[in-house]
Amino acid sequence: MIRLSILLFVDLFVCALFGHAETSHHLSYDVKEVRILAIRSAITPATFDYLQTHLGKTSDHRLTIIKMNTPGGLVSSTKDIISLFAQGNHPVVVWVTPEGASAASAGSIIASGAHFIFMSPGTNMGAATPVGLGEDLKESDGRKKAMSDLTATVRSLSEVRGRPAQPFEEMITLAKSFTDKEALKLGIIDGIVNDEASLFNSLKGKIWKTKGTQLVLNILENTIVKNIEPSFGQKILEVLTNPSTAYFLFLLGAALIYFELQAPGGFIAGSIGAGFLVLAAIAFQVLPLDWGAFGLIVVGVVCLILEIYVTSYGLLGLAGISAFGLGSLFLFHGEEGFISIQYPIIISTFLGILGPMIFLTWYVLKDSKKKKSPVDFFVPLESEGIVMGKNGSYFQVKVRGEIWNATGEEDFTTGDTITVINSDNQQMTLQIKKKTT
Repeated sequence: MIRLSILLFVDLFVCALFGHAETSHHLSYDVKEVRILAIRSAITPATFDYLQTHLGKTSDHRLTIIKMNTPGGLVSSTKDIISLFAQGNHPVVVWVTPEGASAASAGSIIASGAHFIFMSPGTNMGAATPVGLGEDLKESDGRKKAMSDLTATVRSLSEVRGRPAQPFEEMITLAKSFTDKEALKLGIIDGIVNDEASLFNSLKGKIWKTKGTQLVLNILENTIVKNIEPSFGQKILEVLTNPSTAYFLFLLGAALIYFELQAPGGFIAGSIGAGFLVLAAIAFQVLPLDWGAFGLIVVGVVCLILEIYVTSYGLLGLAGISAFGLGSLFLFHGEEGFISIQYPIIISTFLGILGPMIFLTWYVLKDSKKKKSPVDFFVPLESEGIVMGKNGSYFQVKVRGEIWNATGEEDFTTGDTITVINSDNQQMTLQIKKKTT
């Protein structure tokens, strides 16, 4: 009996010894190259293309560090980026830096998919609730569906990376944001670092898992460090996929096309406008464009143009501004993400439209008191001008900045000051007389 007990004790001791040795021993992952990437703007397809270019070319013995400072971005691009992390066979580190930076909205979701998360002092992470127009989206707009999907995503990623899932879920459901110290206390980040040297020291000895195997990071002394910036094409795409830039390109292109149709000038304005519209179309292709909102903008522009030619007593103008405003606010609120144009851009656009409209309304009301009919607004009756010369049987006069053909019973010479007394709308000519002093 004593012998049996001794054998049983020895057997348990050996199992405990070898079992402990097996669990405490991990293979070493020697880092020979560190690639440092940077995300400094909204998460768009341009961001995914940039990360895919360099994460897709990685091999063993590499470590990727992503310096992040982003206000958020597209859900579709965010999920694509997370998939890149999962497909790779090397560790990925998200570092929220520099001081004052944030990994907001989509940035915090991307961080949840990284193997390690670090933050610089004075940074924050969170506020990942899909929002639009400065407030939560309604359930009918897909808010509940989007939140449930994102919550499940961060919960699954947190479990895989060994982090508490609740803080990440609260970033989405309650729009919570955490400072660097709060995040460290909650255990959702791996440390607070000031510089790259501190980051490398903090990473040494960290354990990460890939394909069911646990490895220990070992950053060698002669490790190569590469800072990789986006290519020129990726930078251009990043600019184009900015919602405010795409919006501005569309408006500018439409304005130049309209100007070309009203005052043909060798197709210069029209060609430039067409180029801007093509660039806007490229941006619209990758952004979550809401076609209903885009249609409202088009209707608004048409109403504003018709207001010049149709006597509506301002009704067409008000309808145009309303449609234009609503379309601008909802232009990029699609199922793939919820981003909006910067309000200063929209406000400045409104002021640019309202200013001329108010001036034209005032001018028409003032001018209508001495005009015979509303159509006379387009004819410079009773206006003063200068004789520029003679073209055949007609005199050329400059009135209100426009060159007209004119006739008169008097003998005019170049430089004479004249007054418009009548017009021939069929021949597009004016009848003039010398200004009496």
